Amino acid sequence: MTALPADAAAWAMLALAAALVGFSKTGIAGTGSLPILLFATVLPAKESTGALLPVLIIADLFAIRFYSRHVEWRVLGRLAPWVVVGTVGGAVVLWFVDDTLMKLLIGVILLAMLALQLWNRLRPKAEASQPPSGLARRSAAAGAGVAAGATTMMANAAGPVMVLYLMLSGFPKLRFLGTMAWFFFAVNLFKVPFSVGLGLISWHTLLTAVVLIPAIAVGALIGRAVVHRINQRQFELATLVLSGVGSALLILSAATA
Repeated sequence: MTALPADAAAWAMLALAAALVGFSKTGIAGTGSLPILLFATVLPAKESTGALLPVLIIADLFAIRFYSRHVEWRVLGRLAPWVVVGTVGGAVVLWFVDDTLMKLLIGVILLAMLALQLWNRLRPKAEASQPPSGLARRSAAAGAGVAAGATTMMANAAGPVMVLYLMLSGFPKLRFLGTMAWFFFAVNLFKVPFSVGLGLISWHTLLTAVVLIPAIAVGALIGRAVVHRINQRQFELATLVLSGVGSALLILSAATA
């Protein structure tokens, strides 16, 4: 059972992570990997996934409040069955792995998501700009749904998968943010029974999330304010580099444990 952090430095790190969660939900989604790393630093890696989940749900509510009118429901319908498959698979993995292996899995997942984002940036623009259609669209939905379900269950790290999928669909910014908001709110609620059953969510984790609400709100408001005013390309590049470094450190710590 996850206990409350005992010192001010740990709470400060969790507050920073919570603010980044809020910012990633309403502003630049590429910052979503950093809170995962911060929570896994303060708490045992496996328990950190459950402790972060209520924080994510609260931040999802802010995103829905800001962007609820801009949703592509057909995309969510195509993804839904595949996300269920991936989430169940991720829950099975969590049942069997220990904390050391969980650190390794989180690191590998984040590095894989980083590689996908870099590949999307580096491939030819003409190829990158073509949205999936027909069989390709259904295949993309299946792959993205399973990957998103598995990575969000194991490491709360489905953000890069959905960023890629929605960008390839050619969504305008507000529709992108609104669809992301409703997708993750539904998926995170679906994960709650699994996390409770695995012992990853307790009264301690819920109390931690409540304490962090002001930090989540600050991050969400900042994200909303800057989403139209920031050089997103440079910011996302910096976030990708930081995510890669953090992922490598997680893998290194697991290998030397």
